[in-house]
Amino acid sequence: MDYKARYITEDIKLSSYEDKFFKSDIMFDHHMLVWFLSGETKIVQADATDYFKKGDIFLIPRNQLATIINYPKDGQPHKTVVMHLSEDRLRNFYAGKDINPGPPKLSRIYSFSNHPLLESCLASLIPYFDMKDIPEDIAYIKITEAISILRTLNNEIDQVLANFEAPGK
Repeated sequence: MDYKARYITEDIKLSSYEDKFFKSDIMFDHHMLVWFLSGETKIVQADATDYFKKGDIFLIPRNQLATIINYPKDGQPHKTVVMHLSEDRLRNFYAGKDINPGPPKLSRIYSFSNHPLLESCLASLIPYFDMKDIPEDIAYIKITEAISILRTLNNEIDQVLANFEAPGK
């Protein structure tokens, strides 16, 4: 597997797979917001199979077992910008907000394909991958922007992002 990752911070990375394909069974500890720059992914969960390609943006909720198959397409590597939405960041974001985060109605991947606000937010990260010593507060602003946009696009997303219950409870 020819895998490369460049990090702005521990929560924001540019990920690239150059091999024919990469397959992994995984459960993510954090919600992940993913924007596809090139390549394709197939995500298989117990009750659904999703396919994503260049331009797609989606949120993978934490603590869900999935088989992830990444592969290049049209001579381009599988390349994504990934933002980890950690519990600490989300707790800080939601502190003082008046919400009632009941359990999510569905345990699924949320697709926001080609949405201009999210695409602009994530595209603005690209120049940072070529820099060194990015201040943590800039990354925090970008993550806060992404969460705010998600809340604008989907009025049920708080049930996912602000649900801090341990799995199986």
